[in-house]
Amino acid sequence: MFDIEYKGANAVVFTTKNVKVVFDPKLSLVGKKDLSVEDAVEVLTEDRFASTVGNPRVKFNGPGEYEVADVGLAGFPAQRHIDTEGSNSTIYKLLIGGTRIAVLGNIDPKLSEEQLEQIGVTDIVVLPVGGGGYTLDATAAAVIVKQIDPRVVIPVHYSDLELAYEVPQDVLDTFLKEVGASGIDAGTKWKVKSAEALPEQLTVVKVDRS
Repeated sequence: MFDIEYKGANAVVFTTKNVKVVFDPKLSLVGKKDLSVEDAVEVLTEDRFASTVGNPRVKFNGPGEYEVADVGLAGFPAQRHIDTEGSNSTIYKLLIGGTRIAVLGNIDPKLSEEQLEQIGVTDIVVLPVGGGGYTLDATAAAVIVKQIDPRVVIPVHYSDLELAYEVPQDVLDTFLKEVGASGIDAGTKWKVKSAEALPEQLTVVKVDRS
């Protein structure tokens, strides 16, 4: 069992019995305080998203395979959305108690066959949907969801009036229409009991920013 929380932008926190894993905690980029990574596992899809608060238990910021406590991590190189060449971002695959999770940052929308193979069979996908030329928009995000074919998708980096995004972001409803899946509102914390307990059909889980 583990919890998933959404903190704004691409910041997502996974909490198990033994460890906290914090993705892209530098919320000062959108006008909020950076998340504390004290004694947590800090994971960065891009180096510029590192927190300035606290000393992490360990930090991962690139391709490779890692294991901390009850969490397995694998990172794969990706092209950042705003770049024309190079691998300046990292896609991550997590394994927590048998549940397979892919976390995508501000990546180029065209996943290669190699990247799709690296991501592999996935239960939950976390990906940005706000667009604006900065990150994946609703259409591109929906295409990627169909390619990966998860059981659950958790959208992030969509319009939020309390966050100062560099460019305007699309509202979440735009993505919901594009992906055409049923949705549930999980509140500020979504508890995942096991992979077997996840919905059988594709479901969008909205985790409220906390």
